Amino acid sequence: MKRRAFITLLGSAAAAWPLAARAQQATMAVVGFLHVTSPEARTDHLRAFRQGLKDTGYVEGENVAIVYRWADNQVDRLPALAAELVQRRVAVIAATGGIMSAMAAKAATTTIPVVFDVGEDPVKYGLVASLARPGGNLTGINFFTTELAAKQLEILRELVPGAIRIAVLADPASASTESILRQLETAGRAMGLQMQVFNASTGGEINAAFAAIARTRPDAVFVGISPFLLDRRVQLAQLAARYALPAIYHDRANAEVGGLMSYGANLTDAYRQVGAYTGRILKGARPAELPVVQSSKFELVINAETARMLGVTIPPSLIAIADEVIE
Repeated sequence: MKRRAFITLLGSAAAAWPLAARAQQATMAVVGFLHVTSPEARTDHLRAFRQGLKDTGYVEGENVAIVYRWADNQVDRLPALAAELVQRRVAVIAATGGIMSAMAAKAATTTIPVVFDVGEDPVKYGLVASLARPGGNLTGINFFTTELAAKQLEILRELVPGAIRIAVLADPASASTESILRQLETAGRAMGLQMQVFNASTGGEINAAFAAIARTRPDAVFVGISPFLLDRRVQLAQLAARYALPAIYHDRANAEVGGLMSYGANLTDAYRQVGAYTGRILKGARPAELPVVQSSKFELVINAETARMLGVTIPPSLIAIADEVIE
């Protein structure tokens, strides 16, 4: 081949490469990921979501692009963020982090498929017509956070048998808080417990709430369920240790960073399932016909090192049923 012909051929090929790359990018599926908090504390959940996509044949950057929108615990930003994803014409919206993200996505579109993860009953909130046949453009995962509140209280009482006074740390900005408090009131009354609620929706309010809790000298603390409180899990564990307060949480991530004990659904697995449902919809499945997945895996995780530090003796009955004891 003559040198001039070779250079011409090489130049033509080089010019074609960007065109090929743009063509590949144009055909790549785009998923919108909407979350009420921020990415810093959600590494494990993001990894699980991507694994769910991978399980269905989609790898970020190879054959699927993900557009992330984070509300940074500012719930009022969710509608605008959901609208941005609709404007981007994403193929699917993964509305994660609880009921508020799901409601924002539902309000933003009636055509783009939405996969949610919620701790509340999605039928009660109008997200789906039924669990078996959602009927619209939404489906997802229900992991029963609100329904578990009474069971968590029972476990806390078993851990601290003589407990009478229970402090409840609640996030008033969370949509599930009212339901949880109703359950706790009913269960606490049946168990003869005295419940006192302390509210916190910021880091500073958490500090102030724990200081106030310590002054009331409760026997134990029930930490409420909200995406914000989960993100502040390190702060919560440190404050409980500082004031020597035995506490129960709803997610294993709390116990992993030094919280005494957690009981609840495996949220990491829930995010994997959201990713898997997103992948199935990208392959052509209709959300109207994908049943809402109800979490069946609940974990009791006990941090034995924290128990020793607090001087709490873990009953053999709890050790026997614990899914993991962190030493």
